[in-house]
Amino acid sequence: MLLSSLVAQASPLSEQQISQLQNVVSQLNPIQQAWVSGYLAAGAQLAGQRVISPAAVTASASLTILFGSQTGNARHLAEALAVKAKAKGINAKVLDMADYKTSQLKHEQYLIIVTSTYGEGEPPESAQGFYNFLFSKKVPQLAGLKYAVLGLGDTSYEFFCKTAQDFDQRLTELGATSVQSRADLDVDYQVEADHWGAAVVTILEPELTANTTPSAQVIAWPGTDTTGVASQYSKQKPYAAELYTLQKITGRQSTKDVRHIEISLGNSGLSYQPGDALGLYFLNEPQLVRELLLLTAISPDTPVNLGSVSLTVQQALTEQLELTQSYPAFVEKYARASNNLALSALASDKAALRAYINERQILDIVREHPALISAQQLVNALRKQQPRLYSIASSQAEVADEVHLTVGVVRYNAFGNTHLGGASGFLAERLAEGDKVKVFIEQNNNFRLPENDDTAIIMIGPGTGIAPFRAFLQEREARAASGKNWLFFGNPHFTQDFLYQLELQNYLKSGLLTKLDLAFSRDQAEKIYVQDKLYQNSREIWQWLEQGAHLYICGDANRMAKDVQQTLLTIIQQVGSKTAEQAEQYLEQLRIEKRYQKDIY
Repeated sequence: MLLSSLVAQASPLSEQQISQLQNVVSQLNPIQQAWVSGYLAAGAQLAGQRVISPAAVTASASLTILFGSQTGNARHLAEALAVKAKAKGINAKVLDMADYKTSQLKHEQYLIIVTSTYGEGEPPESAQGFYNFLFSKKVPQLAGLKYAVLGLGDTSYEFFCKTAQDFDQRLTELGATSVQSRADLDVDYQVEADHWGAAVVTILEPELTANTTPSAQVIAWPGTDTTGVASQYSKQKPYAAELYTLQKITGRQSTKDVRHIEISLGNSGLSYQPGDALGLYFLNEPQLVRELLLLTAISPDTPVNLGSVSLTVQQALTEQLELTQSYPAFVEKYARASNNLALSALASDKAALRAYINERQILDIVREHPALISAQQLVNALRKQQPRLYSIASSQAEVADEVHLTVGVVRYNAFGNTHLGGASGFLAERLAEGDKVKVFIEQNNNFRLPENDDTAIIMIGPGTGIAPFRAFLQEREARAASGKNWLFFGNPHFTQDFLYQLELQNYLKSGLLTKLDLAFSRDQAEKIYVQDKLYQNSREIWQWLEQGAHLYICGDANRMAKDVQQTLLTIIQQVGSKTAEQAEQYLEQLRIEKRYQKDIY
């Protein structure tokens, strides 16, 4: 019953009293309301009178679940948490931090944050705005908020789960109350995440059981197709797709090996948009598996258990476990299993351990420290293989039931041996046209073309960073979009590394590409990169931005993306006549308006 209706129903309270009561109730959280309700009820029993509980006249609180995701894992976990909440009768909504209105934070009573950490302890792109707000002077005190934080990361990196730690610490500083200890989870996170989520929901259930029909609401992001029938295939159930085309698109003398790959989605029902990624599972190299078993004196047909699944150790190493990317937990567990004192000492020095594993794959470590251990000990030391994500290089408006990729093959020599990347080596060396590969679509709703086809776009994608922009151009052509398109592309050499040269030149000739600026860094004495080309076009870049253009960056996160961003800030300062702080604010506003988007790795 609403307080405003009490007067019309012969309430014993005056209008002024009702107004005062309503004002008090509006400032209470559900726990405080329940306490006041009990207090008033006890008083009424003593007085022999009937009262109306304030809790009965206010709407029940709901749970907000925010995620910050770089590869989709945090999003999936947030959605799974909402399902758990619904099963307990809790109303929950799931939101990408990029789409969350920060003005709403002061009204939240129950909040769960699920976030990954990116780069050198930085928040993922989608979480940057919310992170900045939380650490700004504008953020309110949050004494009435109850929260929990779940972090995803990789222990191979120095700043493991730092974004989650930052969120947790900051919310506490603002007066919020943690209802569950933060969990910092490594790459193989699923089991621990399930347990953590179940515990949080159980804790919140008594306070958040809804009066209305329970619902777990997932907010649809702009550009998300919610009308079509969803495919039955997903990360948990990948589709066995046929490899159509595998073509090297760099020259014989190139220092890079880049492949153009075309995969059939057949009748899978899988659909994607420009900006999305393709998740891909791979098989480990047979020779790598054989040598690993020889070094540990393990018979290939030895049975082992992976969770509840029983299989041979050879199957586990080939199909299920990570053998290329090394990580601290392997060194620690392998050292214990083999009783290796040198590795144990190394594992205790985190900085030295990170430097050690950064140079080595799993086999390098075992080659240096062969040991007689059991098959189960070896399996227990390894973590579950994670699928690799590749930016999609095609538009379905152009290629229908196909999906195209632009893959740089990881290949290098170290410690006297040739090393291959897990997925890129699988695609380049061990698959043939007609073979099957397990895939799924990973949405990236924070890397999307403008909804208005008249809007101009600036695309900066050196190397394999060109992949999503090939998809953008195909889509813009299919939609007959009138907006201008400007592409910046770079690589070492014009003659060896000009990816999709003919396509881009045809787009330029047809007018689809308004401008094409190229930076071939090694074709002259002085190295020229895409950021240099940007700076050479400072005035026009500024004009396009001032006229509403959207700007996109794809590619290397550690150097290129940072250099490009610094160049953009310089352009904004110099041509836009702004201070350094104003330039930062300008770029931040572009990001908030989704006019500045990055797909970097």
